[in-house]
Amino acid sequence: MSQLSTEIEIRFSDLDAYGHVNNATFFTYLETARVKFFRDRFAELMRSGILFLVAEATCRYLQPIGLDDRVLIDVWADKVGRRSFTLGYRMHDGNDKVFARAGTVMVCFDQKAGTPTALPDDFRNALTALTPQD
Repeated sequence: MSQLSTEIEIRFSDLDAYGHVNNATFFTYLETARVKFFRDRFAELMRSGILFLVAEATCRYLQPIGLDDRVLIDVWADKVGRRSFTLGYRMHDGNDKVFARAGTVMVCFDQKAGTPTALPDDFRNALTALTPQD
């Protein structure tokens, strides 16, 4: 599996009244990692004007994140379909502590037509090459 790992800087404003990163902020962290994944792996394709919309986002919270925790997010292509694909995420401290596991279903969208469209073949092939092999 080819994945990208991104370190996230925790801000004091990310914390809730309990001193933990607010659960909604986890999704902002995932977005940061996802954008970096696209920029690092698919910059050329992204310049062609392809739009990807988040159709579904899930997060299984495993441990709270505190202000002094180190947070890394691994991102990889999990499943690739005709019009959509799923990205997998693992949020961890770089050692044995896993804060969350998450996923987003991304849909390829034709902005002019206002409808979902098939993934471009070159993009689908590049994503498929990044999916876990059983």
